[in-house]
This record gives sequence, structure tokens and C-alpha cells, in this order.
Amino acid sequence: MSPLARFVLPALAAAGTAFAASCSVSGTSTLQSQGDATALASCKTFSGSIAIATGTTDAINLPNVQEIDGDFVANNVSLITSIGADSLSTITGKFILNEIQVLSTLNFPRLTTVNDIEWNALPNLQQLTFTSSVTKAGTINIQNTELGSLDGINVQSVDTFYIANNRYLSDITLQLGNVSTSLILEANNPSVNVSFPNLIWAYNMTFRNCSSISVPSLASLNGSMGFYGNDIQTFAAPNLTDVGGSLSFVSNTQLTNISLPLLTSLGGGFQIANNTELKIIDGFPKLKTIVGALDFNGNFTDVQLPSLGDVRGAFNIQSSGDLTKACANFQTLKSSSVIKGSYVCQGSVAKPGGAGTTPTPTSSGAATSKTGAAGRLDVSSSAVMGVSGILAAMFGLL
Repeated sequence: MSPLARFVLPALAAAGTAFAASCSVSGTSTLQSQGDATALASCKTFSGSIAIATGTTDAINLPNVQEIDGDFVANNVSLITSIGADSLSTITGKFILNEIQVLSTLNFPRLTTVNDIEWNALPNLQQLTFTSSVTKAGTINIQNTELGSLDGINVQSVDTFYIANNRYLSDITLQLGNVSTSLILEANNPSVNVSFPNLIWAYNMTFRNCSSISVPSLASLNGSMGFYGNDIQTFAAPNLTDVGGSLSFVSNTQLTNISLPLLTSLGGGFQIANNTELKIIDGFPKLKTIVGALDFNGNFTDVQLPSLGDVRGAFNIQSSGDLTKACANFQTLKSSSVIKGSYVCQGSVAKPGGAGTTPTPTSSGAATSKTGAAGRLDVSSSAVMGVSGILAAMFGLL
């Protein structure tokens, strides 16, 4: 093939065409075999998308291709065991691997830049051979693999980072500096250790089923952050000063300590609920403003928020422990209109509940106001938001 012919668009349909050797296509070229992949050896840049045919059984390696200006897709290729590209450094579109049951080798030693990584249902993929590491990606979505770590992926910034249902994943450590849309980790190995030592700024973050979480540099969060059903014993964000949305700690059964010493404001709600080992809530010494609702329930014996100066939503604290002293302090804040919404503070409650419930009165730390005719907490418009509004504001990441 002449150099000129090599760059002429082949007469192929816009997508899903049978493969023809060319360095530029208007849609998608489909590789049926390793022979089709080898035919691209003269293309340093391939303009267009490449797909591996569903019936392919050959191990596929793209030799010499340095850039794919399009997508690279393998979807439901059930019998392929190995996919690689020895020289590929850039995929400008999506890198999609989906439902490849026997894939065990993913060899992209020079890959550093991908627009989107979307991998799902790769039950035999245990490790990546990404020697140079992917350092630039807009979206990373990895689900249902046997990966033990994310070695080979080390992005510094990302729009969306979603890692879920990887039951052997024991470590997630990245030099990630910022997250512009969301970071979600859930339903991976319960022993997974998470570390983002350079993470300074993020929008939304959700952590579920993690064993440890380290974000020592996190300074600002524009959206919400939630911790649900983790096995963490402590959580500290020593440099975090403000959260634009809600902050939630729910059902972290091993959690004994929370420390956010510089946090001053929450733009949404504040929830601490059902953390059975958390006995004292005192890790927020500078917290002044809560724009949404405060909702704490559990078996803690003390709550200290010494700088609290403005709570604009409903206020609910219920515990099976004695809260006489704490509730006396918060009643003063309610009386002085620091707490502007509906108010409950109650200790020695048999079944502590969340916002929207009123505990059975006892002599220990009882303090309630704005109850409806049936004796339930009235979270009407005067409390800024109703029960559904509280849930929407506080549990938006659930």
C-alpha cells in the first residue's frame, strides 16, 4: 500500500465494519484476529475507533501504534485471554472492556493518557501491566474485576472516579490531587486500604466498605462527603476547612474517633448515625456554621461543638447514653436562636432515631421543642426543610 493510500478513508460503514488495513477510518474498524492487528503495524497514529470482534479467540496485540484517536473497545469477547499494545501511549476516546470472562492479561506498558476508562465484568483480570502508568484520565470506572490493586493507574486529576465490586482489591493508593465531579468507592474488599496523600480538593466523595481512609492534604470539598458501612477505626482530615454540601458518618461499626480540627462550615446537613463504637463526638472544635440540618443518633455519651454559632435547619440529637450536660448546652443555643430549626436533644433513649422522630421523654437530658399535635417533631417550613428535604440534603450520596 502506498503512503497516500494508507491515509485514504476506506469504503467502510460508519461503525462495526469488517477490518481493512488503513490508518484512518470514519467510524470503527473491527479486529477479527491478530492478523488484523498486525496489519496496523505501519500506523503510529490510528484515526478512528478500534473494536475487537466478539468471536475473536486470538490474543490481540497492537504493534507499533502509538496513538488511537478514538475509542478502543472489547465488548463481550468471551474467549480472549490477552489484550495489549506494546507502543500505545494515548487513547483520545474511551477504553472500554466489558464482559470478557477469561481475560487475564492486559499489557499496555506505555499507556499514559486515556479520556475514559470503563471496565466491567472482567472476572479473571488480577493485575495490570501498565509500566508507565496512566497519569491522565477524565473518567475511571472499574467494576467487577479480580484486581488486587490499581498499580498502573496513578492519575493526578480526574472528573469521575468510581471503583466498585472488586472483591480482591486490597489497596487503592493514587497521587490524586483533585476530583472535579465525584469519587465513589463501594463494595470492594472490606479490607481495602485507601490512601490519597496529595488530594487537596474534591467535589463529592463517598466511601463504603473500606478498612482505612487517608486524605491528609484534603483542604476543601465543594460538594458532599459520606462514609457508610466502613470498617475504619478513625478518620482524620487535619487540613479540611469547609464542606460545601453535607457530611455524613453512618453505620461505621468500628469507628471510635473523628477528627476535623479546622472544619468551620458545612453548606448542607451534618449526620452522625449508628456508629456503635463512637462514644464521644468532639472532633469539630472550630465548626461554626451548618446551613442544613444536624442529625446525630447512636449510643454516644457526649457531644461537643464549642464554636457552633449558626444551625439553620432542624436539630436532632438522640442517644442511648446520658446527654444531660450536652443537651443543657444545646438548649442554651436553641434559646438564643443559634439553632433556628426544630429542636430535639435527648439522652437515655431506648431506640435513638434520626430526624423526624421524637424520643420517649425521660429525666436524663430531655429537651424538645416544636412538636406537632401527635407529639412528633414538626419539621415544617419554619425548620428550613421537611423530612424529605433533610434526607435529600443530607443523604444525597446514599
